[in-house]
Amino acid sequence: MRILQVCAEIFPLLKTGGLADVAGALPQALRTLGADARVLLPGFDAILAGLQSPVELASLQPPGEMARTPARLLLGRLPALGLDAYVIDAPGYYCRPGGPYTDAGNQPYPDNALRFALLGWVAAELGQGLDPAWEADVIHAHDWHAGLVPAYLRAAAPTRARLPGCVFTVHNLAYQGMFERACFDTLGLPAHFFSIHGVEFHGALNFMKAGLYYADRLTTVSPNYAREIQGPEQGCGLDGLLRARAHELSGILNGVDGAVWDPATDALLPACYGADDMAGKARCRSALRRELGLAARADGPLFCVVSRLTEQKGLHLVLQALPALIVGGAQFALLGSGDAGLEAAFRDAAAATPGSIAVRLGYDEAFAHRLIAGSEVIMVPSHYEPCGLTQLYGLKYGTLPLVRRVGGLADTVADTRLETIDTDATGFVFDEFSPTTLEQTILRVNALYRRPPEWKQVRSRGMAQDFGWARAAGEYLALYHSLTPV
Repeated sequence: MRILQVCAEIFPLLKTGGLADVAGALPQALRTLGADARVLLPGFDAILAGLQSPVELASLQPPGEMARTPARLLLGRLPALGLDAYVIDAPGYYCRPGGPYTDAGNQPYPDNALRFALLGWVAAELGQGLDPAWEADVIHAHDWHAGLVPAYLRAAAPTRARLPGCVFTVHNLAYQGMFERACFDTLGLPAHFFSIHGVEFHGALNFMKAGLYYADRLTTVSPNYAREIQGPEQGCGLDGLLRARAHELSGILNGVDGAVWDPATDALLPACYGADDMAGKARCRSALRRELGLAARADGPLFCVVSRLTEQKGLHLVLQALPALIVGGAQFALLGSGDAGLEAAFRDAAAATPGSIAVRLGYDEAFAHRLIAGSEVIMVPSHYEPCGLTQLYGLKYGTLPLVRRVGGLADTVADTRLETIDTDATGFVFDEFSPTTLEQTILRVNALYRRPPEWKQVRSRGMAQDFGWARAAGEYLALYHSLTPV
């Protein structure tokens, strides 16, 4: 089976969040199961730099205003991933000094509709034989950036006897790719597609809705999130459409790439370790404290956060709980960037209590590994969380997750209580989205930490959990097969 994955970023070449981790790991896992998987990516500088031996397949002639900048389609190899990749080489759209989605001032590019419509249009062209040597059986589009893939495929359907099946995956429903009505007229889609039964959403063009409406099958990144987004609280205005397509919507839990995240083999750590020998974790903790200037000894555990600093992640709860956490004898370290107010507040907290709180703003993949390995608890107190990956990394690295019971966090972490400690406990879970509830949960963490045998029992069980990509890839492969003729 030939599968074309369409996404805007891919680890380790370009990463702004968990989408890149999924995009990098899933096609490799599919290939392990015997599928022939390729990727289609925009030609951002980092992507082009990682593309080996590119050849030009076609000079692109997209419809509408997408044609205002020259573009061509390249086929090459991504040695970092062991994958063949199609890359859209359009420097006028993708080679810019800012990030993939926003400029140097963190403002969305005004032509994002054209930039990512081009991604969707090229995917549909590949689905119609643009590369005659390799035609996909299924096209798998990821998040709003690829939301127009199924729309362009549907537009081509009347003129084609056969088109590939299309799967659309929602990684975060809150980010929808919304643009003014006038943008629709620049994209070369049929006029009747701009309607309530199409891409229109409250008078605007909505890339996410296009994917949800036109794809053959819908998935999201955890079973619980698939249920949540069918309700008004988490549905972001699209819950009615999702309920209407509930029989075509499934939740497939993300996995962890064991080639990247495994404390027994992680070359980014000062010392490796495993569940049977945790001495290396103690060395990681000592090295981390030295690196961050934290006190060498503490009465409580070292808590960490690795996150985008946004309201979604519940980090204002962490800020409010920090005094209680420090009074309890614990330490705290954060890696992240985002909201300027949150950045400043965490920076001020670190300056006020330098031996107990450390903050590193920005994102550093190697440091993220060291931080998770050297901590005892990883906090993910999200308001909502489609899947979450850092809690999975925490489990793998013997760093107990403290999470809110929402989305994929509820699917992956079992709360530690008196009645579960000997059966299925792997971390700490709270329900009410409030600093008081978070503080109460921190007290439960500290209580377990003072009982080392029970702490080690929960930690060992967490490290034994299997969240590898083989399971998820098998579920996706079964879904793909359901879309192809026998």
